[in-house]
Amino acid sequence: MENILEVNNLTKEYDRFSLKNVSFNLPKGMIMGFIGENGAGKTTTIKAILDIIQNYRGEIKIFGLNSHEDSAMIKEDIGVVLDDMFFPEILTPNDINFAMKNIYKNWDSSLFQHYLELFSLEPKKIIKNFSKGMRKKLEIATALSHHPKLLILDEPTSGLDPVVRAEVMDIFQEFIQNEECSILLSSHITTDLEHIADYITFINDGEIILSTTSDELFNQYGIVKCGKEAFQKLDTSDYVKYKKNKYEYDVLVRDKKAFQRKYHMNVIDKITLDDLMVLMIKGEK
Repeated sequence: MENILEVNNLTKEYDRFSLKNVSFNLPKGMIMGFIGENGAGKTTTIKAILDIIQNYRGEIKIFGLNSHEDSAMIKEDIGVVLDDMFFPEILTPNDINFAMKNIYKNWDSSLFQHYLELFSLEPKKIIKNFSKGMRKKLEIATALSHHPKLLILDEPTSGLDPVVRAEVMDIFQEFIQNEECSILLSSHITTDLEHIADYITFINDGEIILSTTSDELFNQYGIVKCGKEAFQKLDTSDYVKYKKNKYEYDVLVRDKKAFQRKYHMNVIDKITLDDLMVLMIKGEK
């Protein structure tokens, strides 16, 4: 399967934080959910991919090209929404449309107007008078309106109500239907990712601790809830992490079927991304 994005051994050092050999691949036609705590390294990784931050070690390829050396060529085909992104407040959506015509060769004014109507955004209203959710919808409309091949999105649905979020998720799924386009989507709203992501990549304290397909994650991983006596009989090699609660243990297992065969436990709960994050970060081994 051809990769649209390749991150290999990305390392970036700061005084109190560093990315440590971050590696993952995003194939064509797929959506990757990028998860982790605040400060785990998601935004730093995304900004390195976009060549916003430099002086890192490792290699990043987009469309098979070096993301730093060929950044001008690459940026034409990338749509971006960043959590700290903003448009000047004195502008209107019509001003954005005019400006983008001079930035992107493939800017599509008709498509942009379509998204403005879809999101109920007034073309002549200044951004200063937009709510946070309206500004986010404008950013998404702008990112989509130059026919990019790759969307890189950092908290794109922050501030949106559930109905609009569902609408945006449908748009993202439509975006990849031609199997030529892909999305890297970082979000704290993990339920959104559970519905649309083909891959999940989990970063913690600057390191990738899991990167796999959603099918493998949700079909193979599970949570066993058991008492102290049953927990003490478990071989440590048969589980990933555990968390001791008031009355029982939550145990994260990587292979539900193998665990079930060995320990004859009939009830193994399905995992959610929230469960995964809590156990991987707060759990013990």
